[in-house]
Amino acid sequence: MEIRGPLELPATREPIELSTADELTLVGELALPENAQPVATLVTLHPLPTAGGFMDSHILRKASARLPALADLAVLRFNTRGTTSPRGTSEGRFDGGEAEQFDVAAAMDFVRERSLPRPWLLGWSFGTELALKYGREHDVEGIILLSPPLHRTTAEEIAAWAGDERRVIALIPEFDDYLRPEEAQKRFASIPDITLIPVEGGKHLWVGETQTRRVLTEIVAVVNPDALPLPNEWP
Repeated sequence: MEIRGPLELPATREPIELSTADELTLVGELALPENAQPVATLVTLHPLPTAGGFMDSHILRKASARLPALADLAVLRFNTRGTTSPRGTSEGRFDGGEAEQFDVAAAMDFVRERSLPRPWLLGWSFGTELALKYGREHDVEGIILLSPPLHRTTAEEIAAWAGDERRVIALIPEFDDYLRPEEAQKRFASIPDITLIPVEGGKHLWVGETQTRRVLTEIVAVVNPDALPLPNEWP
């Protein structure tokens, strides 16, 4: 069958809860390869909850639905504070990216407790702000930024990644609503080693199967390139 849309490939899926330092409970899900040990872990950070972002935002949901089977990746998704999805509602209230630092820390605590290998932060839109602002505080191999708007991240927080041995990868849609490739080069100039990937025809929300496959391929190219090319069919 063709791999597209909401198709969910085999994986071991576990509803989880995360406990924050300020005593909130966040809801989420961990997806693991069904018949293999994961080779790396994606800790996903979703788009802006006040604009409809949550753990099921489609790129993150499809990463969880496909990449455990196709690329032997563990995928951790969760709702940041005050965010609701079919999985449930995380306690607390949206704090504009400030108290959400505790949410990122709770996810990384979970990764450590479960001994999940080679964690990467995968942020989309608002989630990229959290990755840039707080990712350096945690034991991650790097951060992958999808459609970074750079609304809440300061120039100093961006520049702090300069010289860091961990990788920074940013996918910049050609027709993004907030940050397009030419402007991204200027805004990220303080990180000489960043990998900026302009995506022809891309838009902020990565709508359509062609864009989904491009994004998932770029993620796997960074985290587990041996799994490429990703198949388009499943037996």
